Amino acid sequence: MSLTRQNSRDIDGYPVRGLAVTYRDGARLSRHTHPWAQLVYAATGTMRVATPDAAWLAPPTRAIWVPGGVAHEIEMRGTVAMRTLYLATDDPRLTACRAIEVAPLLKELILHVVKLGMLDVDDLGHARIEGLLLDLLADAETVPFQLPLPTDPRARAFADRILSDPGAEASLAALAKDAGASLRTLQRLFLAQTSLSLEAWRGRARMQQAVVSLSNGAPVTEAALDAGYQSASAFIAAFKRAFGVTPARWRSG
Repeated sequence: MSLTRQNSRDIDGYPVRGLAVTYRDGARLSRHTHPWAQLVYAATGTMRVATPDAAWLAPPTRAIWVPGGVAHEIEMRGTVAMRTLYLATDDPRLTACRAIEVAPLLKELILHVVKLGMLDVDDLGHARIEGLLLDLLADAETVPFQLPLPTDPRARAFADRILSDPGAEASLAALAKDAGASLRTLQRLFLAQTSLSLEAWRGRARMQQAVVSLSNGAPVTEAALDAGYQSASAFIAAFKRAFGVTPARWRSG
């Protein structure tokens, strides 16, 4: 990308800025917005990123891309070594929120920019780094960590309850009652507003919890229990359907 084009969209001449912060388990960055796009990445630990429309999981080796102007909140699961980037970009390839695979080259580039602190638009070397970074982000593989969120207040209350404890043994009917709606009503709302059945949505939330547990070093059996599965074999089969690999293979990857 040319410096001429870059100058038209910089903020104070620094198109990319890095931030390194360590957060304790349970720390939360409440909903906020900023003009910069953000690459939400953690070298260790797991983060859950939520916008008004969806929630994403960011375990190590994955990151969440949030375009500028999109309201979002971040919750830490385990001790999180955040290594995040803020970018002033209007790249048409990077206009949608998504979870991406952080390949080794992209990881090293993120850490390098964080170490530099910011990229100077007038530095040709920094301009090349920025161009490579944008290309790697645009070409990164999208991973299935997105969980669409319903807009109806009752359905959203139900969703928030499940997200707070995906592995809870409470029945769907009991959770529906707590949310102030019948189970049939919530089943209709979830299908209409998330394109997932209520059961499939809860299953995906449980898979996200499993990823959190595995990322924090839990053995497969413990991760299965955390996700609400009483049978390790059923959990392994469900995990493979969701992510294409077994939990053990995912951890080693």
